[in-house]
Amino acid sequence: MLAIVHNSTHSTSYLCNSFHELEASACGITPGVLPVGPLLASTRLLHHRGSLWNEDSTCSNWLDQHPPQSVIYVAFGSTTIFSPEQFYELAHGLEQIGQPFLWVVRPDMTDAPVNKFHGTFLQRVKNHGKVVQWAPQEEVLAHPSVACFFTHCGWNSTLEGLSNGVPLLCRPYFADQRLNRSFICDVWRVGLGVDGDENGAITRHEVRTKILAVLGSDEIKTNCQRMKEKTRKSVSEGGHP
Repeated sequence: MLAIVHNSTHSTSYLCNSFHELEASACGITPGVLPVGPLLASTRLLHHRGSLWNEDSTCSNWLDQHPPQSVIYVAFGSTTIFSPEQFYELAHGLEQIGQPFLWVVRPDMTDAPVNKFHGTFLQRVKNHGKVVQWAPQEEVLAHPSVACFFTHCGWNSTLEGLSNGVPLLCRPYFADQRLNRSFICDVWRVGLGVDGDENGAITRHEVRTKILAVLGSDEIKTNCQRMKEKTRKSVSEGGHP
């Protein structure tokens, strides 16, 4: 990282995985920046993926069985770690909504075993919930049955959500994800954030309330469609440099 920072002082131009209409103010004040995005895995030669996890190939068929804009897609990237208590609050929040959900749960997603999750939770939600270790995320987000994306706000995930016009529910974990949440919620207005209680915990009630709020917001849906059109225009012939 230090080498990158040092060598950047000798560069005259910087390729940036963004686009002008997404971050016009930053592009305007950063000398030499060349926004060439959004760069997505599906647009790359040979469809190289950004993760070593094996994608579950049954996701698309499962999504095909649900009505348009009915499924909550939940994925927090490859590094987010939950305590068992926080993990269970999230699980109960998804269960209480009663809508179909597709949830990516990595084997290393919690810092301690969650035996009740595997023992009873999956049995209770088997008729409307699907849990996989990893998903073909761009394919999932492009599917018409997906209604919203519960995300850690990683930049790649954010661009994938924006490019597909999917409303975002934000639960950042670290680093730039918190800044990305601010842009999602306060600048672009394409999603909402979940907030912790007085102890910093995100409760099942908060999860349920915010998901229902995102699903019911016509303003967010309209803004998402506008952003989708901007992303498509940016990577089309004649798009903004």
